[in-house]
Order: sequence, then structure tokens, then C-alpha cells
Amino acid sequence: MKKLQLLGLFLITMIFFGTTNVSAQEVGLQLYSLRNQFKEDIPSTLKLINDWGITVLEGGDSYGMPEEEFKGLLAKNNLKVVSIGAGYNDLANAPEQVVKKAKSYGATYVMCAWIPHDGNNFDIVDTKKAVEVFNRAGKILKDNGLKLAYHAHGFEFRPYKDGTLFDYMAENAKYFDFEMDVYWVHHGGEDPLKLLRKYPSKFILLHLKDMEKGTKKDNTGHADVETNVVLGTGEVDIAGVVAEAKKMGIKYMFIEDECSRVVEQVPKSLRYLEGLK
Repeated sequence: MKKLQLLGLFLITMIFFGTTNVSAQEVGLQLYSLRNQFKEDIPSTLKLINDWGITVLEGGDSYGMPEEEFKGLLAKNNLKVVSIGAGYNDLANAPEQVVKKAKSYGATYVMCAWIPHDGNNFDIVDTKKAVEVFNRAGKILKDNGLKLAYHAHGFEFRPYKDGTLFDYMAENAKYFDFEMDVYWVHHGGEDPLKLLRKYPSKFILLHLKDMEKGTKKDNTGHADVETNVVLGTGEVDIAGVVAEAKKMGIKYMFIEDECSRVVEQVPKSLRYLEGLK
């Protein structure tokens, strides 16, 4: 009887609060945010992340420390790397090594954040080559239980035919998906919320990063990191994007803050996100 009462209480709770609320999503941290802090003290930096209450990470770099020692510190601080970064050339030339590294961290996702190109000359030739590289590597990763996501940096939103180069990528992505960095989408001239809705099945990860109001935008893929501000205080519609991501079931949303104020700003960004719940 007691078990049935507990089951009934559980079902009532699920009906009342819903089964698709924020508990299905996790807010993590892109470790690159703390690259400068890692240079000073790796153990203290990982403890800081733990103190913030963050448990999931996007990373893959051990910042000069032996990898096994770094993984030991991750475990000590209840931190799990669920997504690792991989270079374009590694995906093109050694995807099996990328698989090995991802599995060594216990990650599910592999993200690539840059397509090499000549200066500011990114065009359809570069785009088609990248699609070929990502589809080929993505097939290998998929066969090994991993998911590949490309992280656009703004230059992909240049015009192409009736759309953009990104549209070409999205329409020809067979074995890879995308990680949306809302800052870079906005910087490149697109609306992050509209893009999520345009490609509801293509985005599987998010970088949450806000932009200082009045920042000059372009599609070069370059920007001043000091224009990264506390989530909810800039000109990106963070609340709208997070709400849409929840509807879409995007599991991991990583805060990425590359500015010099990162240690001060991340706790404030976390409080902002908690307020959205």
C-alpha cells in the first residue's frame, strides 16, 4: 500500500509539473572560458567550477597537465566532459583518433569550431569541402556511438544563392549536426531564435553567450572577446533561445564567456538562467 501511495504521489507530481521541464536540460560550461585561469592553477579552477554547481563540461584539453591526472581531478570535482572539441584537420585526417579521445573522456558529442580558409575569403568551395569532411568523419563517429556538431562562427552566414552558405551546410549535413553559439550567430547577422526554428532538427548543442549592446557586427568570424557580457544583459535574446531549446529537447547548453571578467560573470549568468526556470 505504501508503495502504491508513493507511486501515486510521483504520478501526480509529474502531471502537475510536467515531464518536459528544465530537468531535461543541463547547463554546463565550455572550459575554454577559463583558459587563462587554467594557466595559473588547474586544480583550483576545476574546484571553482564545482563550487558554481556546474557538473557537465565541453572540453577535451588538459591544459598542459597529463591527461589522466586531469581526468582524475575532473572526477574529484564531480565534473563530466560530455562534449569534446576536435580540430578540422583531425576530423579530415584522423577521425579514428578523435573517436578514441572522445571515448577516453566518456563524451557523447564531438564539436568542431572552425573551418580553415584563406584570410577573409570563405566561399562555397570551402563550404562544400567542409561538408564532405564532416559527413565522412561524422559517419565514422556515428558508427562509434558519437555525434558530430559543427559550431558556426559567423562567416558561414554569407549570402549564397537564395540563402546563405550555412543553409547549404544544413541542407547537405547527412552525418553531422550543429552547435549554435548564439553570440556568433547574432554577430554574423542572423537571428538565433529564427535559425533554431528554421532548422529544429539540426541543432543538438548550444553555447550561451551574450553580446554587449551596440557591438559592431560582421561575418568575418572575429570579434573582441571583451564584448561578452553577463547573460540577459546584452542584445541577444537569451531567454527566447533557451525557451525554444527546451521545447526542442536540446540536452546541453554550455555557458561560454571568453572575456577577462569570466570569473565574476559566470555566477551572474547562472543566476539569470535559474531565473528563467
